[in-house]
Amino acid sequence: MRFRKSEVEKLMPKDSFYFSILRHPVSMMESTFTFFRNLRIFSRFKSLDDFLDNGQDNRSLTHNHGHNTLAFDLGYDNTATADTSGLETIVNKVIAGIEKDFHLILLTDYFDESMILLKHALCWSLDDVVSFKVNSRAKESLTSVSMTTAEKIKRWNILDWRIYQHFNTTFWNKVRSLVGEEEMKLEVSQLKELQAKLSNTCLEGGQAVNAKEVKERMAEPLRRKTVVLQGYNLNPNLDIQTKEKCQRMIMSAPQYKQLLYKKQFEKT
Repeated sequence: MRFRKSEVEKLMPKDSFYFSILRHPVSMMESTFTFFRNLRIFSRFKSLDDFLDNGQDNRSLTHNHGHNTLAFDLGYDNTATADTSGLETIVNKVIAGIEKDFHLILLTDYFDESMILLKHALCWSLDDVVSFKVNSRAKESLTSVSMTTAEKIKRWNILDWRIYQHFNTTFWNKVRSLVGEEEMKLEVSQLKELQAKLSNTCLEGGQAVNAKEVKERMAEPLRRKTVVLQGYNLNPNLDIQTKEKCQRMIMSAPQYKQLLYKKQFEKT
């Protein structure tokens, strides 16, 4: 969903807590290029560097997959470039708007720390924020990005890069003020222990498998020709209550959406 506060507010209570999560623009661009390799915006280029060197035309500027995706998804114009007149004013306006709309901005690159911060902000427990990674790439589909390419990505996605820099700073400020650095280390360790325990309980073999090895349809990750994704198989020896909990943790996004839809509207 592309965020538009005025529309969301029509559905949500006035005291709703708004939070979002950002991914580092360099890793996000590499992932986007790899995952959506067959889209027209990318398919005519031999590599990510080829796209960054030769693909910066008007069509790319207005495509949310190809340019300043964070800004686009948060509801802002994504066409700004490093050479845009008044860039500083644009950046400041976007950052101010995000800070006004959201109570908390988290970071994908520090996911466990983000979950602990969210836990404290909402007075939750570790059980409320434990999770398994869904739709993560297998090792053979991971690629590294050179420092030169990384700098190209930052320049191409200058608005995203400035947004990320700002909220990376505010994130760690909130860690220190809401949690404390030593407490954060302790709770991240506890969260990892809980994740490991649940992996051994819920998962056959205690770990993820490649998509083609996933047995249940509800747990199948998205299929892409350009990447190999990972999914999970449930431990076949679970009791009914534990199985239900574990199923929710490995469920694919479309399947989980159906579960939430049914829960929300089954009485109407």
